[in-house]
Parts: sequence; structure tokens; C-alpha cells
Amino acid sequence: MGLGSAWPKRLVTLCLGLVLAGCVHVVGRSLPYESWWLGFGAPSYMEVWIETADAVDIQGHVFRRAMSGVASIQTPPNFKGLPAGWPARPGGGKGKDVHGADLPKLIYVRWQSLAEPQTYEVYIEIPESTRQLMLKEEKGYCAARGKWLDDYRNVLTIGLAPGGIAKAWIMGPCLPPVEVTRVQGSVVRVGPYDGTSGGKHRPLTETSKAYIEKFGIPYGSW
Repeated sequence: MGLGSAWPKRLVTLCLGLVLAGCVHVVGRSLPYESWWLGFGAPSYMEVWIETADAVDIQGHVFRRAMSGVASIQTPPNFKGLPAGWPARPGGGKGKDVHGADLPKLIYVRWQSLAEPQTYEVYIEIPESTRQLMLKEEKGYCAARGKWLDDYRNVLTIGLAPGGIAKAWIMGPCLPPVEVTRVQGSVVRVGPYDGTSGGKHRPLTETSKAYIEKFGIPYGSW
């Protein structure tokens, strides 16, 4: 279940393009925090399996499989979930801290949309304006602690939806989310697991399967 032979070539080409475009910052720039969080979520019942999420920072360092596995999702019984659209305040998602990285420049995600099923890949470029916000300290109200605290938006959350939609936000534990971008991914023609599974995707849970059979997939809402 590797990254496949095509991805390294595409990555090298894109990273070289970023260098030639003058987008790579001076080596040695430090962050005001130890690491940033890369998290993933999916609409209710629209389960996904992340084969790999790779990160490239502004220094050109590549962090392979910075995240993989299931995304954060709600699958309440009795069809009480609302999969259409994104929440006004998405959470940090299921993910990991990306240690040793500078600010993010590019995120590559290859995932299985189990609701369809289909396999997609997407390249999410993080703009400079977003990185500047990630460096800006702001005061935010932490309800859990009942007080105002200085905080950074060091959480990068990506929502993955059927149809190959990926939407990204940055946020902080005490700061509201800011939308980064919405990107249309492309179908991975060789199928799941780089074509090594005979076209077989991971199965849906019974709860999600029952919801989709009854209500379908709300394409166009994400």
C-alpha cells in the first residue's frame, strides 16, 4: 500500500516549480509553536479511508504519511445525522501533529470515499496569506477554561466528501476556523491501494450503509 511510482515524480516536479517560483522561504525560519496539527473529517455517514496524506513544508521537506487511516465522522443511529454541507465550526478532526515541519506549503491526499465507493487524490496548496495567519498570535475565548487566552491557528483541518471534494480550514484551540480553500480532487484510475486490491474498497459500516441506501448521497452540498 505504498504511494505508487507516479507520486514521487509529481512531487519532485511540483516542489521544483515552487523553488523556481521563489516560494521557498529561507532555511532556519522557526515557528512560535513546536508543531502544527493535520486533521481530517468527513460528513456524517460519508465514511472515508485515507490511504496517505503527505505534507510538504515551505523548506521543501516532505513528510510522507503524515496521516493515514480513518477521518473523524459522526454516524448517529436512527438517521439523525445531517451529512449535507459543512458545519460552521468544524473540529480539528482526527489526525497527528506534524513534528519537525515548517509552515505547510502543500498537502497531498489519496483517499477512498467509501460511500460511493471511489478512490480520489488531491493536491491542496496552502497560500501565503494562510501561513501568515498561522504565525499571528490572537486572543480567543476558551469556553473549556472559561477565560481569554493568547492562541495561534496551528490546526490545519481538511474535510473529505464524496465526489472528490476537499475543503480546508485553519483554527486554534481557542480561535474560530478560517476557510483556506476548496479543491476538486481527481479519480485515481488504478483504484484503491494503487490497484493492488483488485478494485475492492474498504466496506462501509452498517449504519452508514443503511443511511445511504435510504437517503442517498447529497452531492453538490459540499
